[in-house]
Amino acid sequence: MNALQRLHAEQDQSPWIDFIDRQLINGGRLAEQVAMGIRGLTSNPTIFAKAIASGQYDDLVRRGIAHGHTDREIFEAIEIADVGDAADILRAVYDQSDGADGFVSIEVEPDLADDTQKTIERARYLWAQLGRPNVFVKIPATPAGVPAVEAAIAEGINVNITLMFSVEVYREVARAYLAGLRQRAERGEDLSRVASVASFFVSRVDSKVDKALEAIGTPDALAARGRAAVANAKMAYAAYREIFHGPEFTDLRAAGARVQRCLWASTSTKNPSYRDVLYVEELIGPETVNTLPTDTINAFLDHGTVARTLDQGLEQAKMELAAVEAQGISMTTVTDELISEGVKAFGASFDDLMATIQAYRRALAPA
Repeated sequence: MNALQRLHAEQDQSPWIDFIDRQLINGGRLAEQVAMGIRGLTSNPTIFAKAIASGQYDDLVRRGIAHGHTDREIFEAIEIADVGDAADILRAVYDQSDGADGFVSIEVEPDLADDTQKTIERARYLWAQLGRPNVFVKIPATPAGVPAVEAAIAEGINVNITLMFSVEVYREVARAYLAGLRQRAERGEDLSRVASVASFFVSRVDSKVDKALEAIGTPDALAARGRAAVANAKMAYAAYREIFHGPEFTDLRAAGARVQRCLWASTSTKNPSYRDVLYVEELIGPETVNTLPTDTINAFLDHGTVARTLDQGLEQAKMELAAVEAQGISMTTVTDELISEGVKAFGASFDDLMATIQAYRRALAPA
């Protein structure tokens, strides 16, 4: 077995690919990745913006414009087709795992992040349009997004809660999932096919904390660099174990409910001085997902070490976070800023995506 296959076989962690485009699907590369051990796929506006700008969808965009479709309608057709086709390729993984894996994610538009009701309506729409059991609708972990998660789960919509940085927000998200399941249980509805992952963003934590530590510049501050992200994720996993392997979940587990797995996102290494598989090797543990960009997949296949690390050194992780706080850096402030910045960044990517389609529209306009 290669390193990706060993992650799942030996450590019960599912490696997913954080990438999608038409060439990946039509060229057979996604099927090849699945054969190599990839067990799911995530997408987002940034990924789609790059894909559309690459020219792969020129004919489809032109046809949409010719038929009078709006920019959003053109993008919707692209993302639903790509996510649906990717889900069909991964359906075998879903079936073989009895519904535990093989998922593909599609994201609610970032401009709905502060509107609970519109997020719920959009989640319903995307779920119905795709019509496949191995799809996740991505909802951000904003104050408006968390109640939308509960409502979507209650309706039986699989949800990937995205843009999480804070352990406390993670606890809110996990309990929204439990509350949605309990609504279904009270109505006598099936729990066994409702799935969810909680996407905890990793490398961005180090990027932000390291910048603040470098600005301080003392030996203690510089020594604390590159530690916060992994420590933060380990604390989130400890919270997961407490909730889903404790009394809060006992009744739901007995009724057939699935755990809401932690998913490690943003796992490429941004600092070239850090090991390029740092956010893979340090976050290996059971009942989790790591979604990886292509370069990180290739690096891990080449020289990654497969060993359980996620629940090791928890006291050390607490000390490393305390060392950051001791420099006057509030992790609460860091994580609050990161989700705000994350929503804005995805919004900017979505704007770029719309601008690409608008450029086609201008090019095709009569002189």
